[in-house]
Amino acid sequence: MARKARSKISVSTLILVVILVAAGMGGGAYVFKQTSDPYRTISPLDLPAYLDNANSLRGNSYKVEGTVENSLAWSPTKGRLISVIVGDNGVVAIFVPAKFNYLNLQKGQRYQFKVEIGKDGVIEVTDMRKV
Repeated sequence: MARKARSKISVSTLILVVILVAAGMGGGAYVFKQTSDPYRTISPLDLPAYLDNANSLRGNSYKVEGTVENSLAWSPTKGRLISVIVGDNGVVAIFVPAKFNYLNLQKGQRYQFKVEIGKDGVIEVTDMRKV
């Protein structure tokens, strides 16, 4: 008695499945990244507007994402002043209060900051996380 030939999966079907799985994984990663941003409802700091007139933004909260460039000053009781490279817009000084002294901010690390513009136009961190 002759044996029946087994049906094989065609190459085109296999390629289609691989493409669909890759697209699903890419879409899932995009959605995960968008929903995992705790500051997604906060508007980003308009750096040119801040540099033009910081007092006009006083009292408002913004998000800033950037790379630590340098530590400019540090006080164990007040906090530290750091310079942060923000996208292509340049460098801005950000004050990190003493409540964040437990964090080890180092040059080259990327952070996402929730900031408030203080009474003197100083950018002060209210929350932060490493990216």
